[in-house]
Amino acid sequence: MNGTETAIVAGGCFWCTEAVFRDVIGVSAVESGYIGGSVPNPTYKAVCSGSTGHAEAIKVHYDPATISYAEILDVFLGTHDPTQLNRQGNDVGTQYRSAIFPLDDAQRAEAEAAIARANQDHDGKVVTTIEGPAEWYPAEDYHQEYWDGEGQRNPYCLAVIPPKLLKLRKSFANRVKT
Repeated sequence: MNGTETAIVAGGCFWCTEAVFRDVIGVSAVESGYIGGSVPNPTYKAVCSGSTGHAEAIKVHYDPATISYAEILDVFLGTHDPTQLNRQGNDVGTQYRSAIFPLDDAQRAEAEAAIARANQDHDGKVVTTIEGPAEWYPAEDYHQEYWDGEGQRNPYCLAVIPPKLLKLRKSFANRVKT
């Protein structure tokens, strides 16, 4: 993917964060996966058990001429609840933590700045961590582009994803694909 850069974030269920970022202008691809744990080649079942230390995360490929890393992080922090420790809604455990996985020192500095901006909106209660470096493991194929397929028949997704998409459209209207 020439001309693209990569961001890795974890904001709870990867189906939910993937659905949001697939609708963001400048994003060319989103991959669901696992990061931040101690077990090589983890499976969904193992990660869901909470025993591997991994977070459900997404790898976002984007065009930096269209959207900056800082803007990616603002969308990320603005479309999930960064004040919930090791949970998003009914999903509880470290695998659902809010975390940013910078790929270099420049991204780390941007992550620190994004959390500081989010803390202004959340009275200093943001618990999003900055982690890494860590190895990325793609999730199984059936998790990729989940919302566009099975997710729209899944009651959990139908309850959780539309409010996130609404938040994206309301708070970041100028960043939404038509």
